[in-house]
Amino acid sequence: MIALLIVAGVLLLILVAWLMATANRLDRLHIRTDAAWAALEAALGRRAVVARAVAATVDTGSLREIADHAEHAARPDREAAENELSRELAAVERVRLPLALVAELSDAEQRVVIARRVHNDAVRDTLTQRRRRTVRWLKLAGTAPQPEYFEIAEPELNGDAAPVPRPSARVLLLDGEGRVLLFHGGNPSDENDTFWFTVGGGVEPHEDIRAAAVRELFEETGIKLADDELTGPVWRRRVVFSFDGRSYDAEEWFFVATTPTTTVDTSGFNRIELDTIDEHRWWSAADLRSTTDTVYPVQLADLLPELLAAEWDGRTKSVR
Repeated sequence: MIALLIVAGVLLLILVAWLMATANRLDRLHIRTDAAWAALEAALGRRAVVARAVAATVDTGSLREIADHAEHAARPDREAAENELSRELAAVERVRLPLALVAELSDAEQRVVIARRVHNDAVRDTLTQRRRRTVRWLKLAGTAPQPEYFEIAEPELNGDAAPVPRPSARVLLLDGEGRVLLFHGGNPSDENDTFWFTVGGGVEPHEDIRAAAVRELFEETGIKLADDELTGPVWRRRVVFSFDGRSYDAEEWFFVATTPTTTVDTSGFNRIELDTIDEHRWWSAADLRSTTDTVYPVQLADLLPELLAAEWDGRTKSVR
């Protein structure tokens, strides 16, 4: 009996020690995330200062206003504001700037790139730890707020080409259980930049966005729907992103459609899709909330239940 008590006591001590170590690790991860965000804010702030210097040199009041707005934007609006600043800076003719200012701008942009990557790595590690069952069940994260990724396009570090405009039509394809179909792919120029995304693609010249959504749906899944079987556009997403060494200024329009089948035929993929997409999967809202993978739109986990719960009210909602 005494031996059993000793064994139980030892096991209890081991469990307590493990819980304390996990809680301490979480605390360190939250501190790391906070520090990474502070560094990212500092890098973004410095870029705004340099942008104002650029604006004074090339006499563009709009750039100054955009830089001021980005620097003082609230956290929920910061990504859009910083992307707008990226677009404006990309459009500046740098040959008109003094060499010293060009070097300072390039340095500021590179620091933003590095700080954003460090921040998002810290967020990823923290979310991975927080989403473990034991951590969630025992609430080991305490009252610390859940960190969020900061999703902005990385500025072009070489060259001064402006982002390419890219209107696109996307489909939130749902099955009978309310799960959404997502593809998994990556950026050819960065093997670590992988993500899940919805069905859809670029709108061709003079093509209607609804017709583009129907076409893209068939090409990527083999599922043929009529125009009136798509609801929307329910969402609109404006984002600047980098892909294969090029920046794009994308305006994405999201439609909703339901399919009775979960069979997906990807034989219609084009060469880029064949080279960059490696799998597909049907995701529930719970799956989206629990994953540590990158998913676009970033608000999909929060907005999918709302989309399933009520009929579309006819308004197109802006999402991230």
